[in-house]
Amino acid sequence: MAQNKTTEGKGRGRPRAYDPQTALQQALGVFWSTGYSGASLDSIATAAGMNRPSLYAAFGDKHALYIKALEQYWEFAAAAMQAALTDNELTLREALTQLYEGQLAIYFSGAGQARGCFAIGTATTEAVEDPEIREVLSDRLSRLDADLETRLRVAIDKSELNNDVDPAALAVLASSLLHSISIRARAGKPRDELTEMARNAVNVICG
Repeated sequence: MAQNKTTEGKGRGRPRAYDPQTALQQALGVFWSTGYSGASLDSIATAAGMNRPSLYAAFGDKHALYIKALEQYWEFAAAAMQAALTDNELTLREALTQLYEGQLAIYFSGAGQARGCFAIGTATTEAVEDPEIREVLSDRLSRLDADLETRLRVAIDKSELNNDVDPAALAVLASSLLHSISIRARAGKPRDELTEMARNAVNVICG
């Protein structure tokens, strides 16, 4: 829509229009491939099809742009996970299988080498020294644990799991598997091997 676009002049003629969401997605791709420290404003501006002043005007500095990209990624990834966890037609086994396979599709979505999870691949490196990135990362991981715990409690109520299981501990186990899969994807493990790993873990969780 017109109100979602900004114009940027380039020499003579009509100003060139760009979509901020598309530009942010392009910036996210640069961060995903090179990491926060490895991404330069010039490389981001080139990928986004903007000059550096326009990039600043639209998103702020590199740090602010990365935070926006990190939050956008989590929103996208979480939507896919929520779709699996809140579908009342799915059994726990089906919901977890759909969740893992959905995230694997994201991890292997780029051209060339699998990039894994954007947050695990980039934010964990910066979180040690950057309080804001650490806060965003910690908050989103806690939300994932909570969403999984909620679904596991539903499974207990439906007698899909034994009453004596600890849903909070099982939720952390389930989310930790995602992090492991992400790292292994970046390390070059093939998708079919990681799919099998996820399915074996679902068997363990579901009993």
